[in-house]
Amino acid sequence: MSVKNTRLYSILANKCPKCYEGNFFMDSNPYKLKKFDKMNSRCPVCNEDFERETGFYYGAMYASYGLTVGFGIALFLVMVTIFNVDVLPYLITFAISQVLLMPIIYRLSRLIWINIFTSYKKS
Repeated sequence: MSVKNTRLYSILANKCPKCYEGNFFMDSNPYKLKKFDKMNSRCPVCNEDFERETGFYYGAMYASYGLTVGFGIALFLVMVTIFNVDVLPYLITFAISQVLLMPIIYRLSRLIWINIFTSYKKS
């Protein structure tokens, strides 16, 4: 099994969770802020429906929360153990990094959420 046929590949490469080929978001660059949240309604390769039902992606908030907490803990441990900083510089760094990482976390959380509910199917 190659790396290309894994859920991790689907999540990190912005690919369809069913065929791992078509793009999930219309544009692969999350920092084009006018289009960072625009998803394809269906996979251009396998025609998988990405717009499941109303409110389906509310569950992606749990994935977003997990990513944010994990990042916050890792940043705290690095800043306290390696750089020996106080709480205020940590909080400022965390707040700035969350604003800068928001488009990436948004996309990753949606891709994680749909990958939980979709199984891979070879074409």
